Amino acid sequence: NGTVPTWEQREATLKKERHDDLVHETVAVGMMFASKAVVQLMVNPIVGPLTHRIGYSIPMFTGFFIMFISTIIFAFGRSYGVLFLARALQGIGSSCSTVSGMGMLAERYPDDKERGNAMGIALGGLALGVLIGPPFGGIMYEFVGKTAPFLILSALALGDGLLQLLLLQPGVVTTDADPPSLKSLVMDPYIIIAAGAITFANTGIAMLEPSLPIWMMDTMGAGRWKQGVTFLPASISYLIGTNLFGPLGHRMGRWLAAMIGLIVIGICLMIIPTARDINHLIVPNAGLGFAIGMVDSSMMPELGYLVDIRHTAVYGSVYAIGDVAFCLGYTIEFNLFSTGPALSGTLVNTIGFEWMLFGTAMLNFLYAPLLYFLRSPPTKEEKKVMCSEILNG
Repeated sequence: NGTVPTWEQREATLKKERHDDLVHETVAVGMMFASKAVVQLMVNPIVGPLTHRIGYSIPMFTGFFIMFISTIIFAFGRSYGVLFLARALQGIGSSCSTVSGMGMLAERYPDDKERGNAMGIALGGLALGVLIGPPFGGIMYEFVGKTAPFLILSALALGDGLLQLLLLQPGVVTTDADPPSLKSLVMDPYIIIAAGAITFANTGIAMLEPSLPIWMMDTMGAGRWKQGVTFLPASISYLIGTNLFGPLGHRMGRWLAAMIGLIVIGICLMIIPTARDINHLIVPNAGLGFAIGMVDSSMMPELGYLVDIRHTAVYGSVYAIGDVAFCLGYTIEFNLFSTGPALSGTLVNTIGFEWMLFGTAMLNFLYAPLLYFLRSPPTKEEKKVMCSEILNG
């Protein structure tokens, strides 16, 4: 004599089932997103010292080739395992490209101001990819299909490879300078402070990439194209922020630009979960992207500057550390998403989503004051004097 469930009860049951499905999907998507960063984290310490031995052009070209293969796998892959493999391969390719690319810029632009400008433009190129990627992928997936965007990207990657062959002419280049060891760089507190700023600045967006679109589906009923365009304000403002604070960071003090950036990131992360419509996400996402651009475009040239004044002007290993710092933000995401359900039952549930971003905001607020130490870091000579004074009492 069981009672027949009412329409409201059936609807509530369906909503709960859909919500549970989205939670499981969030975990799977989060792990796949973060696999690139985990692999990149492991490969960076190999690529950095390798650039000291063979130069930057061969690792950069290798990175292009691996990214091309990965894109083809994404185009035709159907199972989760194959797509996971493609994403992990991207980590190897990205490590080769990023470490060698940043190292090459630091070497070609020894003047600190010019280096900041060049790296701002390079990070703007990264922003352009992020700017086009989500809306392009979302719209193409919605109206054309999954394969098309990846085939277009693979064609663009081929064009990049041809440009590298023509302009860089990859070959072995050795350096006479004795490069600083990875250990000496990792033990340098000023380099660690700069790298840590990059980590905490990017942790927030790393959390949002897999969780925000699915949270929007859960709370707003957003379709694929809306999920794609939600990161558009962040990408546009990141592009503006990197190009603006490449030169401006040098003028006002890179430590100050990065400190302000971390504080703004924290504020924006606390505002995002209050959104109840896609339009409410525009301002905090734009602020988030701009502030991350402030930190990245200030701290990337700062790493090169710290190597110049405190070590030897050979840059592969320090940009391996910089890229490790970037990847750590995404590795934190991997750990949270792989254990997320055990921690909070759901990461896309309103309370869980809010607390996840609130906690990340607190980390940014707490870390920001440490950047004051980068205001006037001691040089090699000053370091030697300080050491001798300590030894002599």
